[in-house]
Amino acid sequence: MEIKDNILKQKIINTDKLYDYLVNITVFLGSVGFLTAGISSYLNNNIMPFIQTNEISFIPQGLTMSFYGTLGLLISSYQIIILYSNTGEGYNEFNKEKGTLAILRNNFPYNKTPQIILTYSINDIEAIKIKKINNIFNVKQSILICLKNNVEIPILDVRKPLNLNELEKEASELASFLQIPIRT
Repeated sequence: MEIKDNILKQKIINTDKLYDYLVNITVFLGSVGFLTAGISSYLNNNIMPFIQTNEISFIPQGLTMSFYGTLGLLISSYQIIILYSNTGEGYNEFNKEKGTLAILRNNFPYNKTPQIILTYSINDIEAIKIKKINNIFNVKQSILICLKNNVEIPILDVRKPLNLNELEKEASELASFLQIPIRT
């Protein structure tokens, strides 16, 4: 959080970018292997010399491997493009001088509008809300802005679970800057 001249700016960045790249590159390489094995079984020829694909019949094993290889290539390529273009990153800007809240996020690179910008009046903000959902394998933590017309806008979604004190500290700094209450 950065406060300068009655303007609070929160940068939203992907902190797990290296991990996400490694996972998607691994999926990409595995998908290439599956697709190559499927094509090899169709051609009855070993494209990969270190794997004996002659023993794999095209129907159903080779066809299934080709399907999953193609699907993995498409999904991992899409994810790598999203990571490379910083889609979803941006900032939240609370400007007391103008009386506005601006939420800016980078859009998908091949879209007509490169950025998504949402603007609200600071006077419409009623409270800050901390939302924590515990599932078996996933903990979702969010800080939301509550507007007067019962609209809740997520301004901070946490991928890695934070200590509740850290999340409350972040929300309290924002609430004290805006001079509004915190809801739970």
